[in-house]
Amino acid sequence: METYAGESFYFKGGRQAVVLLHAYSGNTNDVRMLGRQLQQHGYTVLGPLFTGHGGDFCRIIQEGSTDAWWADTQLTIRRLRDSGINQIAVFGLSLGGLLATRALENDPQLAGGGIFASPITTWGASNVPEYFPRLADRYYRRIKLPVDDEKKKLAWIDQHLPDQLADIQAMAKQLSLHLGQLKKPFFIAQGGQDEMIDPHSGAQLAQQLRAQGTPVDYHFYPNATHLLTVNTAHRQLFADVLDYLHNLFEVSDDKNK
Repeated sequence: METYAGESFYFKGGRQAVVLLHAYSGNTNDVRMLGRQLQQHGYTVLGPLFTGHGGDFCRIIQEGSTDAWWADTQLTIRRLRDSGINQIAVFGLSLGGLLATRALENDPQLAGGGIFASPITTWGASNVPEYFPRLADRYYRRIKLPVDDEKKKLAWIDQHLPDQLADIQAMAKQLSLHLGQLKKPFFIAQGGQDEMIDPHSGAQLAQQLRAQGTPVDYHFYPNATHLLTVNTAHRQLFADVLDYLHNLFEVSDDKNK
């Protein structure tokens, strides 16, 4: 199934599947290249476009919400199961990682998964409040929106963005309170030059999970910025994800024998 850039994608492969969740204010281009790589190695891959994303940044706030994005995540997993696939891993970038973690905490039937540059324990310390308006401004300039209209939209964003970010932070807090529900091997990737979140957040989460006995596959990319799936670290990240999935599904197959 082919799709236009930025839209939801479904890359058909084998009987083991991976859900890839994109970042806040991003779209499926964040994870599409990883999806193709995984498909080439035999996996079926779904990447949903979160509600409100993929266009006007005001729509992210108007139409999107933590509830809507959680519903998007659940629908994607259900779509795979309805097609007869039961071995499923879930990963997410930044906000997508929060939703992936929520799925893994609430759905024990998932094989595993994890996060790429996702501040499970440090969302309140992120630079998203500063970056979101900049990205919106860049988008409006690119589509050549009239200056007066752009100013109105940016003013509206400044007024309403804090409430949505507070909801995301509240979700992250709930996730951090329920880390004990993570029993399956958990993948963590973090860049050392992350401009959006605390570069130490991944190591902090890994330490917490290991202390409670959760198996952790932690990877640190010293020179990488926030968007690990498309920046200088992406090739190594893809290799690390493939190694993780190979071991994950190998263990899952052994348990099913």
